[in-house]
Amino acid sequence: MDLLEYQAKELFREIGIPVLPSQRIDRPSDLKDLKIPYPVVLKSQVPKGNRGRAGGIKFVENTIDAIAAAQTIFQLPIRGEYPKVLLAEARYNATQEFYLAVALDYTLCRPVLLGSPQGGMDSDAVQEKMQQVIVEGEFSPFYARRLALKMGLQGQLISAVSTIVEAMYKLFIQKDLDLVEINPLGVSLAGEVMALDGKVIANDAALGRHRELVILAKQREKEKGDERDLAKDLSMCYNSRPQVLEAGGNIAVVCNGNGLGMVTLDLVYQGGGKPASYLNIGEEMTGMGTGTTLCDRLERGLGLLSENRGIKVVLVNILGGATSCDGVAGIIAKYLPPSGETVPAVNSTSGSRRRSGVSVTQEVAAGVEVRSQTHYPHFVVRLAGSYLLAARERLAGLGVSVVDKLDEAVSKAVSLAK
Repeated sequence: MDLLEYQAKELFREIGIPVLPSQRIDRPSDLKDLKIPYPVVLKSQVPKGNRGRAGGIKFVENTIDAIAAAQTIFQLPIRGEYPKVLLAEARYNATQEFYLAVALDYTLCRPVLLGSPQGGMDSDAVQEKMQQVIVEGEFSPFYARRLALKMGLQGQLISAVSTIVEAMYKLFIQKDLDLVEINPLGVSLAGEVMALDGKVIANDAALGRHRELVILAKQREKEKGDERDLAKDLSMCYNSRPQVLEAGGNIAVVCNGNGLGMVTLDLVYQGGGKPASYLNIGEEMTGMGTGTTLCDRLERGLGLLSENRGIKVVLVNILGGATSCDGVAGIIAKYLPPSGETVPAVNSTSGSRRRSGVSVTQEVAAGVEVRSQTHYPHFVVRLAGSYLLAARERLAGLGVSVVDKLDEAVSKAVSLAK
């Protein structure tokens, strides 16, 4: 999820990265009540690059010019997207401009600090002088200073830029982000630094851990005019109903604990799967009523999930607790076709009709996907706790295997969903 510049700067301000006085503009008439002294810069708020070259950034000296410029920017699409919001910001006289970023390198599986002594719109010049520092192990100010030195900075700029990089990394870790970028970081004649532009990319799979990012996501969806109910789609998993994650998803994830759930969701996304719903049945959940057991909540949750006929696979990941694995298996068994049951003929994954008189378990054993008029999704189960062997035997009789390793369970769920 890409945040808009004004949203990124809200996070910058909170973490201590210096930003200019600014004001959100929803319509040109808002400029009549502008609280920032002129001259100001008006910026189109779309998650696209090269806004300046496209005409989406304009400097204005007075209210009349500002309103005229705002009307033009609102009607200007940038790479196919019209802005719903503008940012009015105080003008800043920079004598130098740098590029800084903290990014998650999926190849290295490590955060990487990026910096260039050349910032601004000339991306080729920025890239030509780009330096990087890989964060190995625990972060320390050493990494930030090393980047500043590799950029060729001297004197007070080493300390000033290092401090900004440290704050960027702190924000990156705190919010589980994929990218924090400042381009440009302006430097005044007095040596003061200022984040003149900002870009933040949040990790969609981690939104459940950050309510403040969900609020920003709601703003973003409202500005885009999206008709989806983001309050439902990106719900914080604080109530008893399964949370919708992707309209086109086909995997439901059921866990007992938000931490366990978020890890599972991350792995599903990384494996190429599309989670449709997430249900946390852990003890911390509210809305289930008092005195309910884990099995009670699991049964209610699976009942709600069964209403969604778009779900092809239910990935259950339940660890520990006082509830026995056999008890959990008993609840899951209620949502599986009984062993030996013959169900009406329906389409299989190959497009052929199910053979009349052939049992469900025979079809499963033959590797054929079965769908009856009753909605029976595939189950992939990972359990840990007491009576695990009994749970394995119980589910094996219904064609469901209990997987020990989470990555193996996720891989199997994604494969079945495809």
